[in-house]
Amino acid sequence: MSSKKRPLSPSPPRSDHSRKRPLPSGGPPGRAAAFPSYTDVPTLPPKIKLLCEILATTPSSTVESSLDDSGVRVTPEDVEEVLKLSYSHPATAVKFFRWSGHRIGHRHSPYSWNLMVDLLGKNLLFDAMWDSVKSMRNERLLSLATFASVFGSYVSAGRTGEAILTFDQMVHYGIPRDVTALNSLLSAICRDGRTVDAQALFDRAKAEIRPDADTYAILLEGWENEVDAGNGRRTFSEMVADVGWDPRNVPAYDSFLTALVRAPSPVGGVSEAMKFLEIMTEKRCSPGPKFFRTALGELVRLGDARGASALWESMVRRHACYPDTGMYNEMIALQCYVGQVELGMRFFEEMVFYPALPDAQTYNVLLKFLLKGRKLRDAVMVFKEMMRNECPLDEANCHLAMRAFLDAGEVEAAIGVWKFMLKNGSLSLEEAANRMVVGLRDRGRLPEACRYSDDAIERGIKLYSSTLSKLKGSLQKHGKMGVYDELFRKWKAH
Repeated sequence: MSSKKRPLSPSPPRSDHSRKRPLPSGGPPGRAAAFPSYTDVPTLPPKIKLLCEILATTPSSTVESSLDDSGVRVTPEDVEEVLKLSYSHPATAVKFFRWSGHRIGHRHSPYSWNLMVDLLGKNLLFDAMWDSVKSMRNERLLSLATFASVFGSYVSAGRTGEAILTFDQMVHYGIPRDVTALNSLLSAICRDGRTVDAQALFDRAKAEIRPDADTYAILLEGWENEVDAGNGRRTFSEMVADVGWDPRNVPAYDSFLTALVRAPSPVGGVSEAMKFLEIMTEKRCSPGPKFFRTALGELVRLGDARGASALWESMVRRHACYPDTGMYNEMIALQCYVGQVELGMRFFEEMVFYPALPDAQTYNVLLKFLLKGRKLRDAVMVFKEMMRNECPLDEANCHLAMRAFLDAGEVEAAIGVWKFMLKNGSLSLEEAANRMVVGLRDRGRLPEACRYSDDAIERGIKLYSSTLSKLKGSLQKHGKMGVYDELFRKWKAH
């Protein structure tokens, strides 16, 4: 990626980047916006909470007297915090801004002014917004951040033409119409799903303003979001011709290849994306993890284990993009589903070398196929590791594992499954208890079969009469009918 920062939000940035920015969302035109509220912040300082509550519950006509009555002393930082959480109450927020100005010597921070511009714009109060912009000009506080907010407010209100007109008039406010300003406007338009409009603006402006790598990355992300691989290819070709190949321009390559994967043939598809990936590799350029994750998901959906393995090799060996747990889960599941359980096991064992820890999905998928493939030694190992890491077995695997372990004589593992089911309140304890008792009896572990029978009865878990009949035959053979009589007595009592 180029050295310049791509604009990511229509909200104005602070001069102090350690503080959080507000995250209002204008939403589509005509819909109520979802603004942050003081009620969403449980750890809010009491003073800020009180001021926000006054703005939220007091009519605009009396809010200043209520603020006076509160006796609260404010600082410029307090004003910022209150404004960030008062987007839903623009009328009282404006009154608060004026009221607080008198109490801090009219020394509102640039960030507070930008918040007011953003708050008014997001509430479609554009005349008042421009009054604030003009006041900021008089105070020599205007910045590109102010106009980035104006761009975002107009675009989210469906008034892209006015956002573009604002861009054209920036120079009259002392803000240059440079590539950073252009990128801010393009970003706002693309975020709103209007990349065609952004492309038209770009085509007009590029004769006057030379685009940079970020410009193309913004457009390519727009085409990606709109799954428009055709326009994406045209923009990508123009980017390569204009700014060349740049290993730092990862977001552009990531968006372009992801758009290709998501688009249907013949314009897109995984095979088309892989062709361009090969070219990028030759130019020593790489996409980011988003492309690899998207492409892997598509190959898994298609059941293409060979293609997934090739992509994986390219991702890890040639592009040093390391997989996360979700990607490992997809790869392990795919290999298992196509009958390559040993390969799935190798991917599982490889996870320890990357920052990707197995989760419940990893264990359950792998265990299922190890059990079905009668690979009991590996299944026992995976099960024990699963229990150590406190990852839950799914219900189907509980029964599959108990049956397989008992049949193979892995009694301790079967007992471990039973204990897990008891601890986690399985919904099918009855079936499992009867299988456990009969399995222990069949494996010559009659005392344990009786002990688990007694425990199941005490817990109110029903044993089948056929289970008791099998126990009776074995106990009778060993001269232990007294044990059976006691079990039968408890069974009838429950």
